[in-house]
Amino acid sequence: MNSKKTGINFSLVVLALLFLISGCGYKPSTHYTKEIFDDSVYVDVTVSRAEPENAVYVKDALHQMVITRFGGNIAPRAQAQSVITASYNGTTFMPISYDANGYITRYRADVRMVFVAKTSKGTYKRSITTYVEEDIRASSALSSALRIEAIRKGMEKALDQFLAFVSVQGAIGMK
Repeated sequence: MNSKKTGINFSLVVLALLFLISGCGYKPSTHYTKEIFDDSVYVDVTVSRAEPENAVYVKDALHQMVITRFGGNIAPRAQAQSVITASYNGTTFMPISYDANGYITRYRADVRMVFVAKTSKGTYKRSITTYVEEDIRASSALSSALRIEAIRKGMEKALDQFLAFVSVQGAIGMK
């Protein structure tokens, strides 16, 4: 008899939680991002003369985000209903820590990007500066690889911030 009572109480708790969660109106950010972007998206990346190798990385990362984050389809420019343009505006490196010999052991990379999304709902532009702090080692070859990695991490953060911005715009537009 006691186990039957426990089973009923558990069922009531689960049912109450389901009503609470479904009644609160929560929707994931993907829902709001879909409100901004049309089904097909073209991704354009402006190549920087200073860092041309990162253009491919940004374009691939944007393609992946369009597909995985809001279920969009990548399309050629002529067939796309929405266009995302990303521009890399450079990186500033600032030393933040030195060893006893004066060699830089840690630095901060400020990565600047500009995003413009043109959709049927309007144009959304956002300038984003992100920062990444990294340790650096005495090897110049390794330092160069770490520099590129820091730029890519900063670009990834900027892409995430841009999609968050678009998601907020979608949520605002739905009210």
